Amino acid sequence: MRQIIFGAFVLVLLAAGNLSAFEGDSFGLPLTLSEPTMVSEIEKSPESFVGKRILITGTVVEVCAKRGCWLDLASDTPFKKIQVKVTDGVIVFPMSARGRTAHVEGVIEEIKLSEKEALEYRSHQAEEKGVPFDPAAVKGPQTIYRLKALGAVIEK
Repeated sequence: MRQIIFGAFVLVLLAAGNLSAFEGDSFGLPLTLSEPTMVSEIEKSPESFVGKRILITGTVVEVCAKRGCWLDLASDTPFKKIQVKVTDGVIVFPMSARGRTAHVEGVIEEIKLSEKEALEYRSHQAEEKGVPFDPAAVKGPQTIYRLKALGAVIEK
């Protein structure tokens, strides 16, 4: 019995410590990691991160205006970003997240697209962002790396 109470006490302390690490609006599961991975490290060797659970931190530069199902976080490398995707409806990121700092925990996923799939994907992305799409910009198959989010905290 004493071990159960001690175990519960340790879990409460860990949860309290985790909650105080990042303050803001929480989405999805509570964050369990405290040490972020630099987005530039993922950019250098994305295939080495596939399937790994990581925490990233960055400024939200864009949010899906249709369903709130993805957001783009600025990298620590100028003019680069990483997409954070959630299962539609499980987490809904608000448009007000744009410009705020986000801490997102999830698993890096690799998506291999044929040229036809890449055309459809890029066309869909352009539609969601409300920007023109140039099919000539898509040449050959593509591989996309993004973070499949499990939980996030967006600072106020």
